[in-house]
Amino acid sequence: MRHRLVLFVGLLLAAMTVSVDAAEWGLIRPGVSTTATVRAKYGAPTRVDRQKVDNYDTENWVYEEAQAPVGVQRMTVEYGLLHEGKYRPEVVRALRLEPKPGTFNRGVVTNGWGFPDRLGREHENDIFLYREGLVVYFDASGWNAQLMVFTLPQPRDPTEERPSR
Repeated sequence: MRHRLVLFVGLLLAAMTVSVDAAEWGLIRPGVSTTATVRAKYGAPTRVDRQKVDNYDTENWVYEEAQAPVGVQRMTVEYGLLHEGKYRPEVVRALRLEPKPGTFNRGVVTNGWGFPDRLGREHENDIFLYREGLVVYFDASGWNAQLMVFTLPQPRDPTEERPSR
């Protein structure tokens, strides 16, 4: 899982465009929100993890236990985004929510973000993928979300595009 996340972060850092139509949660929108807007809404994080990704200094703000939003075990806000050739360390790159069981079930997810653009599976777990930049991993029961990752909008699969007539 860690290897996939490092690869995922690297791909996001390589993204050269930022859209304001990203999926969002709790007033945090990847590509738009900054350290200042997150701190104003959620206060100081429980801890800050700093790392270097593709030679860029990044930060992850982790909110756990009492500092996490209601219904969430852990919220991690990842900072550092390359946009138009300029690295912006204060901009949210991704938001990771680890909800408590029952907070986000399939019904809540589809009511909030609609039906997914794609369905996937990892091991025995279902995954919802949204082009707007949301990936939802469900638990083994297939009902409760165990991880929600909000990112920049994802490019369309060119094989799905219909030729214009």
